[in-house]
Amino acid sequence: MLAVRIERAGEAPALVDVARPVPGVGQILVRIRACGLNFADLLMQKGTYQDTPDVPFTLGMEVAGEVVETGEGVVEPSPGTRIAVYSGQGGLAEYGVFEADRAVPLPEGMSFEHGAALPIAYGTTLLALDHRARLLPGETLLVTGAAGGVGLTAVEVGKLMGARVIAQARGAEKLEVARRAGADHLIDAEEDLRARVLDLGGADVVYDAIGGDVFKAAFRATNPEGRLLPIGFAGGEVPQIPANHLLVKNLTVIGVYIGGYLKFRPEVLRESFATVFRWAAEGRIRPHVSHTLPLERAVEGMELLRARKSTGKVVITV
Repeated sequence: MLAVRIERAGEAPALVDVARPVPGVGQILVRIRACGLNFADLLMQKGTYQDTPDVPFTLGMEVAGEVVETGEGVVEPSPGTRIAVYSGQGGLAEYGVFEADRAVPLPEGMSFEHGAALPIAYGTTLLALDHRARLLPGETLLVTGAAGGVGLTAVEVGKLMGARVIAQARGAEKLEVARRAGADHLIDAEEDLRARVLDLGGADVVYDAIGGDVFKAAFRATNPEGRLLPIGFAGGEVPQIPANHLLVKNLTVIGVYIGGYLKFRPEVLRESFATVFRWAAEGRIRPHVSHTLPLERAVEGMELLRARKSTGKVVITV
């Protein structure tokens, strides 16, 4: 089968021919139809992601497809079931072997492309805003990088939870995407983020995927007793947080790493996934996929993420 692999540390990914895997105990073999790309795929190429596998490995963290074979002990999902999986790796291939208990059945009528665009971005956002930050109706949510893969979901989910949403993104086109997702106020990345947010009354919860100076400005625009969620560092700089400012304003900085829940509280993750897939089936959320590319153009899709030329998700079809 074909797969997009990192063969040696530090090398660029390549489309190669490898043996089709065989499911083991508790596993399923999936005919992959679509794979969502994530910023973490770029970090894995450099070996800087917190869960970078040992080389060689196949990239691709979330997939949708059909179960074709089950390993020992697996009753559900059965062969023929359309499912999505938060895979962590192995998604950019024609077939993949994954743990059966990670699979979520696709709602009737949902495309594979949308199924592959839901788990990580929406799962992370719901986990962050609900389980971790306890966002309340009427609070103000500031989302930075609001047109990106996770940022756009934060705008959408924040509105569903009853928040007033301030969206920050670069340029009129990306801000329009955020507005259509439900943002109440728009701030261009070229503007003074701190001043604009304070003019709007400050932020109660900050959802930041950028880091660096953007996080620092958002930090200074957070209201007393506010909660800050450092979701990622797409800007390249991990911010250093002044503890004395936390003390004076009674702020809370909350870590959110979706993969960690697989190890210590997998039921929380399963509940988050079940909720977002139910919302999608009910039409309450709809993944925004700006680019759909075939497997042989997967590296091109990753470059769209690296250059920030995409909005929402980039999905690779197989």
